[in-house]
Amino acid sequence: MPNILACTDGSRYAPSVYRHAAWAARRLDASVHVLHMLNPHHEEPVKTDYSGSIGFDARAHLLDELVELEAAKARVAQKRGQAILDDALARLREAGITRVVADQKHGKLSESIDNYERDADLVVLGKRGNNADFETGHLGSNLERVIRICQHPVLVAARRFGRMERFVLAFDGGPSAKKAVDYAAREPLLRGMQALLLTTGEPGPKIRTELDEAAATLREAGYQVDSEVRPGDPEEVIAAVADQDPFDLLVMGAYGHSRIRQFFVGSTTTAMIRTVKIPVLLFR
Repeated sequence: MPNILACTDGSRYAPSVYRHAAWAARRLDASVHVLHMLNPHHEEPVKTDYSGSIGFDARAHLLDELVELEAAKARVAQKRGQAILDDALARLREAGITRVVADQKHGKLSESIDNYERDADLVVLGKRGNNADFETGHLGSNLERVIRICQHPVLVAARRFGRMERFVLAFDGGPSAKKAVDYAAREPLLRGMQALLLTTGEPGPKIRTELDEAAATLREAGYQVDSEVRPGDPEEVIAAVADQDPFDLLVMGAYGHSRIRQFFVGSTTTAMIRTVKIPVLLFR
């Protein structure tokens, strides 16, 4: 049975993560595994060295109080995490998802994701988390690392969940773009949606042929497909198409090829996740 891993930290993106996960679960007839990682800071003992700064008795008393404070913080973090999971379970069940489990684990998501996503067919997480700067558009600290590690498709949830009727697939002829086309043709996640295959810049004959082949593959799978080649910088063209046409989902490779360059920081992938207001489905 397909399984979706939905990662949550209880941020303002969390409700959207649950709605995107529920949508995907219905499309794939999948179960949902909700994962919340506890901040490891609350699990570490106090390591501050106060030797020589204050008297022995005062130092011992202070360290006892600090240990108690850290223990209290850990208890609060665990209770908050359980509240986050309870909310996730309630929202997913309200959305009609009955096959759902929730786990609270210790550690950092970016360091542990490979332990959990190996059993998942799709990973869903928010564009930004609690540690992100919403004013500057800074991405969540876990997001780039998680995408770098995940071997399965990653659905980056937008701030709000909306209709899912049209998607644009950024096609550059690279392996990850072809993998996205194959996934769309083979799996039911995007089935029934209208599709645009978009290539940017000034591609040569080989890319144009591969674009036609990709469009034919999707048509054979039952999609209504258009394909376009638009001049210009990939970041600007893709963002404009996603925003202006408008589309409901951007599909692209996490690794680039030719003008859609290999990621990460400063690349087309990062720019697209940061800029577009729609969810992004990424393939490695």
